[in-house]
Amino acid sequence: MNLLKGKNGIIFGALNDMSIAWKTAEQAHAQGAGLVLTNAPVAMRMGAIQELAAACDNAPVIPADATSTEDLEALFQGAMDHFGGKIDFVLHSIGMSPNVRKGRHYTDLKYPWLQQTLDVSAISLHKTLQTAMKLDALSEWGSVVALTYIAAQRTFPDYNDMADAKSLLESITRSFGYHYGVANKVRVNSISQSPTMTTAGSGVKGFDEFMAYSESMSPLGNATGEACAEYCVAMFSDLTRYVTMQNLFHDGGFSNTGVSTEVISKFVKD
Repeated sequence: MNLLKGKNGIIFGALNDMSIAWKTAEQAHAQGAGLVLTNAPVAMRMGAIQELAAACDNAPVIPADATSTEDLEALFQGAMDHFGGKIDFVLHSIGMSPNVRKGRHYTDLKYPWLQQTLDVSAISLHKTLQTAMKLDALSEWGSVVALTYIAAQRTFPDYNDMADAKSLLESITRSFGYHYGVANKVRVNSISQSPTMTTAGSGVKGFDEFMAYSESMSPLGNATGEACAEYCVAMFSDLTRYVTMQNLFHDGGFSNTGVSTEVISKFVKD
């Protein structure tokens, strides 16, 4: 449909073909967008981002630690040099928790790890937006999308300190969305996706069981990673130019369902 024909964007966080960022890059490319791909240097060594770049007309891959303003400045400048102008959209798909990886319970966190979780998973969005604004890197009516999860609003015990990070991420979306909208009509939104089998998601304790629960609670079922990529493309396009500062649930109706008949049936006595 060429929804993004003539537009150029940066995709953060494509690790492998399980990543929503990877699927979003594929969809954006299919819709006519020019791309620059980026990830942290350590993640790039673990993943297969060069394969994605080749499939997207040899899109440049610029390594950047999103917690480093110096790296972000080099990323945005490099992208503008490549595109020969400003950037139209950005996907922030970044999340990491050492406490989750090491199996620390929420009531027994290591605080330096918590600080790292917040920096990587949330404050990096502020740094990305602040860097883009200072460099005047985003086009008027540009679009920035960050991926989040409903644990920012509701308690899911095993989501751990990532819930705190997502809460901060959504707050930054609203606050920076106001200032960037006033300054240059740039839109900033977050998408709260269904639990999705990604490399990061699979590291959460009890993830398979929770995916099954979410599927049984959602009238439409869990939204797939491919469907989320399509939603991201819609948010990058001009069709959503007046949507900003929103946390948009893309979860098959899970967020507004108190209980489903399928779940109730599991508690009904024979």
